[in-house]
Amino acid sequence: MIRVGVLGAGGRMGATVCEAVHGDDDLSLVAAVDPSYSGLDLRTVTGVDAGIRIASGPAALERGAVQVVVDFSHRAAAMDNLRWCAEHGVHAVVGTTGFTDDDMAAFDAMFTRSNCVIAPNFAIGAVLMMHFAEVAAPYFDSAEIIELHHENKLDAPSGTAVHTAQRMAEASKDWTPDPTTSELIEGARGGVGPADIHIHSVRLRGLVAHQEVLLGTAGQTLTLRHDSIDRTSFMPGVVLAVKKVADRPGVTVGLEALLDLPG
Repeated sequence: MIRVGVLGAGGRMGATVCEAVHGDDDLSLVAAVDPSYSGLDLRTVTGVDAGIRIASGPAALERGAVQVVVDFSHRAAAMDNLRWCAEHGVHAVVGTTGFTDDDMAAFDAMFTRSNCVIAPNFAIGAVLMMHFAEVAAPYFDSAEIIELHHENKLDAPSGTAVHTAQRMAEASKDWTPDPTTSELIEGARGGVGPADIHIHSVRLRGLVAHQEVLLGTAGQTLTLRHDSIDRTSFMPGVVLAVKKVADRPGVTVGLEALLDLPG
């Protein structure tokens, strides 16, 4: 039985993680941390009857002898959380996005006693979409990415969109240059990612997490789209990472490393 602690347990994603962990026979939810809900019974906030109260800080993780921490917070909080995990030899599963290259280098240096899985998207369908985009990239000469998220997402573009563009750029360097010479409204062509692949971000109430990859070449286009219509879509990937993080030394980026995907 793997002992798990959830950070940000009172938020919508944290509550969903608590439910998924508590409902898995191989996992035991032993700690929940969220300063905004400190002192409350987890059941009153999330509906999960695990017999624990939400704590304000990481001391609860120590008391619960937590082996794996799940973090879906924001970048600033995650930096402190991951530092704590590394210092205390606790494995981490991270869905927070917006980390810089310097942040990732710091994580590589920190995680020597325990391991860390950082994934821009835990939905297995989204991982497959990124994989398919990478496989298709060499057969097309132009591409654009449109990512669409709920109105509370703070960073843009999404980590999934950036990761997708990076994988496509590694698969092919031969992309048609953008023909645009004048923008009537600045930013109309979106942001420019790896290999000059344009990325467009939409923030709209009613959405959860969605992405389209548009690829084109002479006489044809290919559209790859994934839609997460509920946060439960991320939970199989989270549970998989919690179970496998102990076997992945150091820092692992992307859920695809934990899946046996075809080439």
